[in-house]
Amino acid sequence: MREIIFDTETTGFDPATGDRMVEIGCIEMVSRVMTGKHYHAYFNPQRPMPTAAEQVHGLSDRFLSDKPTFGEKADELLAFLGDSPLVAHNASFDFGFLNHELQHCGRPPVSMDRMVDTVALARVKNPGAKLSLDALCTRYGIDRSHRVKHGALLDAELLAQLYIELTGGRQIGLGLGLADDDKADKMIRQMNVNNVQTTKTFRPARAHSASTEELARHAEFVAQIKDALWLQPGSAL
Repeated sequence: MREIIFDTETTGFDPATGDRMVEIGCIEMVSRVMTGKHYHAYFNPQRPMPTAAEQVHGLSDRFLSDKPTFGEKADELLAFLGDSPLVAHNASFDFGFLNHELQHCGRPPVSMDRMVDTVALARVKNPGAKLSLDALCTRYGIDRSHRVKHGALLDAELLAQLYIELTGGRQIGLGLGLADDDKADKMIRQMNVNNVQTTKTFRPARAHSASTEELARHAEFVAQIKDALWLQPGSAL
């Protein structure tokens, strides 16, 4: 099964307020193995880069000034993505920017059914733990020493390694047939689309008080005990 692990860098947090995507990095995986194929591009956001955002990813107005717009690269990107499931960390953020950019240049949005969120997977496997990419890389022993600043392709590469760990580790395929792999993939995607919500069944409370008959039998049993400790002088029982 082909999957694309991707990450984006942006000018801010919300495309609805004018923020734009400035970088995307995509890694191709087949049967949970990285193939070596990737897609990477920078985009001119056609707006100033806020200082706070530049401090995160290091992409300045000057660096991005000669880069193509997203619309100029959209068809190339869509060809690489194909119809594969798309894996991202806090995926609703990246999907939000990807679909905003696609709609901005007249392309249809990517279906949310294709979304796989590694934050949701990590929350299930590590309840109560920190869920940032840095924290999870440390938890699973993934080397991130070369990650000085955020970068879409670098973060996608780290995320690909993390995704392998979250979905069974390096030996996920051993002993599994194709049908089993397909079922597992469908289960993972459905779990993320539903934001890992589960329905609990609560049983009605049952009575715990002893019945009159049970109390009578207990009294009869206790009366037959000889030299009971609770009847000894000075007993605190």
